[in-house]
Amino acid sequence: MPDNALDYLVIGAGPAGLQLGHFLERTGRRYLILEAGPAPGTFFRTFPRHRQLISINKKHTGTADPELNLRMDWNSLLSDDPSLLFTRYSDRYFPSADDMVRYLADFAAATDLKIAYGTRAVHVTRAAASAADGRSDRDRTGASGEGPFLVTDEHGRVHEADRLVVATGVGMRANMPPIPGIETADPYSTASTDPADYLNQRVLIIGKGNSAFETADNLVETAAVVHVAGPRSVRMAWRTHFVGHLRAVNNNFLDTYQLKSQNAVLDGEVRRIEREPGGGYRVTVAFVRANEVTKDIPYDRVIVCTGFRFDASAFADERCRPELTIGDRFPALTPAFESVNVPGLFFAGTLTQSRDFKRGTSGFIHGFRYGVRALHNILETRYHGAAWPGRDLPADPGALASAVIERVNRTSALWQQFGVLADAIVLDGRGGARYLEELPADLDEPPLGPSAGGHFRITLEYGPDHDKTDPFDVTVGRIAQSDAERADEGHYLHPVVRYHRPGAPPAVHHITENLENEWTSEEVHVEPLRAFLARHAVPAGV
Repeated sequence: MPDNALDYLVIGAGPAGLQLGHFLERTGRRYLILEAGPAPGTFFRTFPRHRQLISINKKHTGTADPELNLRMDWNSLLSDDPSLLFTRYSDRYFPSADDMVRYLADFAAATDLKIAYGTRAVHVTRAAASAADGRSDRDRTGASGEGPFLVTDEHGRVHEADRLVVATGVGMRANMPPIPGIETADPYSTASTDPADYLNQRVLIIGKGNSAFETADNLVETAAVVHVAGPRSVRMAWRTHFVGHLRAVNNNFLDTYQLKSQNAVLDGEVRRIEREPGGGYRVTVAFVRANEVTKDIPYDRVIVCTGFRFDASAFADERCRPELTIGDRFPALTPAFESVNVPGLFFAGTLTQSRDFKRGTSGFIHGFRYGVRALHNILETRYHGAAWPGRDLPADPGALASAVIERVNRTSALWQQFGVLADAIVLDGRGGARYLEELPADLDEPPLGPSAGGHFRITLEYGPDHDKTDPFDVTVGRIAQSDAERADEGHYLHPVVRYHRPGAPPAVHHITENLENEWTSEEVHVEPLRAFLARHAVPAGV
């Protein structure tokens, strides 16, 4: 094996790359992180453009429990060093992106990560299978028997690795909708953020997400008219529980529309953008709530705020070009965060949001930090013979119920990655069980293969159709928090336990929602769970 061959090559030293690097460093794997920029967190040096993060930084929680505190800390990476918590870097509830840049640089230095800065990956290919002969540990790269990855950087150096992990985020490649003339508009990434540059102008902002409304809020004091346009409804995060939908901190602009202050939200599709000979634009909008009536509207400026997409340009070799999904914006992934068509090619960080797109937290640090930890455990179990973190328990309903209650009352991973990560209890069919923590909820490979007694999966989830009801409408009834019989009707976050056995649909048990998220009542929470576990955990004849 060549001296410079790696177990893992990681592309990108943003939060996900640093998080994975920390785990690889701790387990002594041969790895290298390639970073195009001069320091960690290149994305946060530019974005968000108005420099305020929408990830919360709640320092005062009333508890000293570090695990519970991570439920309210959306910016810290995972480590055993309490000095590497983001809460030490800012007192602001919505901190500055500049604080994130500083934090990521300190994290990389403190954890002594192996990072090559100023080193952009420009071409990814793969050696022929025969080139890996004699390297027995490489035979497990994938079922295809492919050889190691070969990644050429911008300086012409070739990096060889058994497995490749892409943690680039969505980078700087804008997601530009196919609107004729859109190339004449200002993209979010380069549009001026100085409100004085829009003095007394008519401004159209295309998009209805946080970047669009962040931009609109910035202009309400100087622009004459601001229109925010898009064919879909504005979705509020406080209703959908998806933190990427419009956040309250960015929705002041809505007041200026509904209270008749010249601004407006246009529920319509932009059909065409044309530059006027004398300057400015003429934009054709088809209104979706007016039978697609079209109107030509004049503007001085047009800004496109329609998000980003994965830049797959380095994957020119079709042998290792990942299949894309969601309008070709993100890689298509297995439950193990692996490309569905390229064995040994994994993804970490915000690119994994293709698995819970616009419903979970994989697109954000407070979600994908746990996804990265799960990915590392998958790599360790699959390629290095490690056991998944867990503990042995008797398959006694009381012991199992106690273990579940202890976890759901404290875990930050299941709290942040609701419905995406799960704990599991694997039954051996002989009166024993093993409690495993934080697996992808739909993972079916070891350690969750077929087992003699089946297994339980424990998640935290919102109720079905939770986003269909206005949570602030007091005329909409809610179940009583003491009503264990109707726990499955709860809309708020609560534990769900499923029993899986081959050849049968899962049996499901809901633990009723609780205002303080404390599931400790013997009568309401513990005893119904114990009874459910008893029906499935005790082997026949015991």
